[in-house]
Amino acid sequence: MKKLILSLFIAFGFSACSINDDLPQNTCGEYVNVPFSGFPLSCNYTIKEQFLNPSALVVNTEEKLNQYFTKHNNTCTVASDPNIDFTKNFLVGIFSGQKSTTGYGIKITSIVENDCQIFVNFYEHGPQTGETTTPGVNYPADYVLIPKTTKQIYFNKTNENKDNIVIGTFGTANDFFQLNDYNILKFLNVAVGAYEFGQYKYTATIKRGEYTLFLKSVPTEILNLKGQTKTYGTPDAANQGGVYFELHQGASTTKIYIDNNDTDDQSTEVKVFKKAIKDKILLLKLN
Repeated sequence: MKKLILSLFIAFGFSACSINDDLPQNTCGEYVNVPFSGFPLSCNYTIKEQFLNPSALVVNTEEKLNQYFTKHNNTCTVASDPNIDFTKNFLVGIFSGQKSTTGYGIKITSIVENDCQIFVNFYEHGPQTGETTTPGVNYPADYVLIPKTTKQIYFNKTNENKDNIVIGTFGTANDFFQLNDYNILKFLNVAVGAYEFGQYKYTATIKRGEYTLFLKSVPTEILNLKGQTKTYGTPDAANQGGVYFELHQGASTTKIYIDNNDTDDQSTEVKVFKKAIKDKILLLKLN
């Protein structure tokens, strides 16, 4: 494996550790992808003591979870199951440390393993060009569930593009995916109109370049909206349903709702794009 900028080793004691530069050489065979799923822990838990410096945490028991976190009623706008089956999964958390403004984030992008080691890849980002930030102490973090393991776990910092696309169809079925340049996320149990995707569990598929590739199909008239929200026709989940598109570029978020029916305000390009979204979702559901 290519040596990356920053790494963290966690021995099998499964506790919080500080980030350092100790990355082992590959002596354990070929790497394969490890399945993982997003876990919106903050909906149901509050960390008891924030990590002031970059750190990571692996939790393998309910007792360890209660040692680091306090459980509370769901504070998210969507239903959230707080339970973790530790006979099958471990909780992995990664922390940026203390930040003085908003606009910072950290994200686990992929996980690979060989015969004796697991590597959790992640990246960090700061405020984007043109982004309005608010002063105030905050502690960016990200959490995922991985299959139970006895292997040593290492954390590798990578450089990734933060921009992404969310596509979805709603109506008789609600299917929503996020396309990144490092993976594809399938959001689980998305409620119509509740599109705060950081509150949903997800499953991840490791595939590179999907954001850049799909961006090429976005019509110029939608790209030119740059941070606005627009609705084509009258999409209605209770009747004909609709198509959803969300584009994150730098500090800008553009949101589009498109009627399943071809309405007069949909240009030829928008109709073609609507079909491209549906075709892509169908393909992702089959994989």
